[in-house]
Amino acid sequence: MTAALGVPGPLSGSTRLYAIVGDPIAQVASPGLFNTAFRERSADAVLVPLHVAPAELQRVIDSFRAIRNFDGLIVTVPHKIAAIEWVDELGPNASLTGALNTIRKGDDGRLIGENFDGEGFVRGLASRGQTVTGRRVLVIGAGGAGCAVAHAIAAAGAHAIGLFDIDARRRRALVDDIKGHRPGLDVFEAKPDALGFDVIVNCTSVGMRTGDPLPLDITHLASHALVADIILKPVMTPLLVAARARGCAIHQGPAMLEGQIDAVLDFFAVRAPT
Repeated sequence: MTAALGVPGPLSGSTRLYAIVGDPIAQVASPGLFNTAFRERSADAVLVPLHVAPAELQRVIDSFRAIRNFDGLIVTVPHKIAAIEWVDELGPNASLTGALNTIRKGDDGRLIGENFDGEGFVRGLASRGQTVTGRRVLVIGAGGAGCAVAHAIAAAGAHAIGLFDIDARRRRALVDDIKGHRPGLDVFEAKPDALGFDVIVNCTSVGMRTGDPLPLDITHLASHALVADIILKPVMTPLLVAARARGCAIHQGPAMLEGQIDAVLDFFAVRAPT
């Protein structure tokens, strides 16, 4: 195999195929991280990026189902909720959150969807010495990633969770869903304002494009707060730049992906050959 990290070894007819689908796709870090992990597990496998518009997602998943050496998909924005419609079974996290970020093909050809975003976010925090336990957390965004992260924050013992999304229906649904699973937790609809929170998590794509505004009002952002963003590129989003300037601890997007790689590979049953 080649010695460079993130570069797959020589491909052959026995190589197992994986892909990440999204729109846009240039920002994803999965190819480098997963191809490195394949090498570390001595797996004859490769993961490639696929730029897929929403209107074409079903056709890509149908092709995935048909290609016999195509074993798994990573699913990123904006497909995490829509992809649920075209799988045969959901794992517990995907069922809980109503979104998936990973699809595995079983030996019988059935497609099983699961979501590791929330687990990855909490693990990523822990790997950098941070926690949400006992803290007041504001989550911006109730899409596929936002749902997963909010549920994981609730499970991790947050003191209270405020949720904001520009879609009021989606925001309300996520509040009700978390309350239903954790009736003793203070979960509420919030404004996009840092006032009163000591952890802020941006789970939207706002900050990915040049000229994007901040996803919330940071006028009252406390210097002791932790500010996290799940955007992968740029790593230093405008939100994180502004938070650091105020003396806040910051948490960058790639940590969420890094925190779930082993769990995803185990889900794919990618193991070193015996």
